[in-house]
Formats: sequence, C-alpha cells, structure tokens
Amino acid sequence: MAPQFLLYAGAGAIGTAAHYGVLIALVQLAGAGPVAASTAGAIVGALVNYALNHRYTFASRRAHRAALPRFLAVAGAGVLLNAAVLAALLATVTLHYLVMQAVATGVVLVAGFLANRRWTF
Repeated sequence: MAPQFLLYAGAGAIGTAAHYGVLIALVQLAGAGPVAASTAGAIVGALVNYALNHRYTFASRRAHRAALPRFLAVAGAGVLLNAAVLAALLATVTLHYLVMQAVATGVVLVAGFLANRRWTF
C-alpha cells in the first residue's frame, strides 16, 4: 500500500499545485475570501487528480462511467472536509491562511486515499 500511496501523493501534488494556484490567484488577484477560493481550487485540483489517479495510481480498468461518479462523490466529500477544516482553523488559529490550508490538505490527502482505494477505483 505504501508505494501506491506515494503515487497517490505524487498525483495529489500536481492536483494540489493547481488547487493552490487557483486559491492564491483568487485571494490575491480577485479579492475572494480564502474558504471560497480554496473550494474553487479544490474542484480544479480534483479534476486533475481524477485523471492521474485513474490512469497511473490505481491503473483502474473500471469504466469512467462507473469510476467518475464515485470519484466525484469522494472529491465532493473532500471539498467539504477541506472547507470545514480550513474554516475551523481560520476561526481558532492565528496563522497565515496558506499554513492552515496545508493542514487541511494533509487531512484530505489521507481521507481521500483511503476512500478512493477502497471504493472508487
């Protein structure tokens, strides 16, 4: 399971780069709030992650019509979990929003891997 988790984390790093790029652009350039911007970024990152995980991490033979809805359910739960963790941290901790986003990302990484490994692919 460890090698597969490393592949998942690598794919996740690429998706996270897309997530953070959208997050930072929306906060810094568009003046959006961190939670809304993070949610938009998480959606973009999830789409990147699906493509990479279906093909490389899990080498899934499950048809997209079966795997994609499951992935979207897991990703949707991940988006909600990300927003909840980030909002809770923003309400209780005085750190830069990107530090708290990193914590939320770690929580979602582990939860998403377990759900996708067991159910999606």
